[in-house]
Amino acid sequence: MLTGLQQVEALLHSSGTYIIDTENTAELARLLHHGQLATQAMGGPLPELTDVSGLQDVLDVACGPGGWALELAETYRHLRVVGIDISQRMIEFARTLAATQQLTNVSFQVMDALKPLAFKDESFDLINARFISTFMPARSWPAFLQECLRICRPGGIIRLTEADLPICNKPACEELSLLLALGLTRAGYTFSETRHHLDVLPMLERLLRDAGCVSIQMRAYAESISAGTPRYEDWYQNGLVSLKLLEPFYLKVVGLSRETFNRLYEQARAEAADESFCGLQFFLTVWGYKPRS
Repeated sequence: MLTGLQQVEALLHSSGTYIIDTENTAELARLLHHGQLATQAMGGPLPELTDVSGLQDVLDVACGPGGWALELAETYRHLRVVGIDISQRMIEFARTLAATQQLTNVSFQVMDALKPLAFKDESFDLINARFISTFMPARSWPAFLQECLRICRPGGIIRLTEADLPICNKPACEELSLLLALGLTRAGYTFSETRHHLDVLPMLERLLRDAGCVSIQMRAYAESISAGTPRYEDWYQNGLVSLKLLEPFYLKVVGLSRETFNRLYEQARAEAADESFCGLQFFLTVWGYKPRS
């Protein structure tokens, strides 16, 4: 019988270690939508940096369809922004968006963030990675951050943004979150020992410190996804799409039957549509600096 890790590796063989097929058109649209929601919730692409005049070259790791990189390039025209992603489809879409928006200061390349990055030493002033825990096994973080440190200029910034699973007041929604955390823990994607959470957020500071970063800082964000709030409908639709795209993971790694998954999905959809639904989504950005000497 296959272990949880062997099951997830077999399931994700065609798309690296990402838990949803990266070439799926629905996933492309979901990532673009989710990225926009997250950036809005945090107040912009770089809300914690009041002065970006000292930055020139920025790398966005696992850029997906390019949302964050494109917004950054449009907001700060003096920057040269590069986005990388493992998905050819995502990169082609991002390039099309850049051409449509007539942004000449942003480019996109196909590249696997789990392998050595094809950039020279000290190429970037800022390296951004958002929500990479969806494809980054816990054991791979140290090597990835060492690569980031290698291509970061002295005094440059490595910036990580992650989210844990949302919390809410409804049983089926909570059960699906717990089951997802269980599956991800079995597969080696989390830092959790209880299997109830991803526990990526409390690890970000230590990961940067262990990599050699200094002057590490953090900023937390909370977005209400409760019924009746301004962006409730956006988060509701995003959540439903996410669950459907995660169905193969729930069936093959978590071990749910299709009947059980469908029952929980329909119950969660009804719960989240009820006016009494209350929920919160948390984000944490942690950034540190490469030593100058």
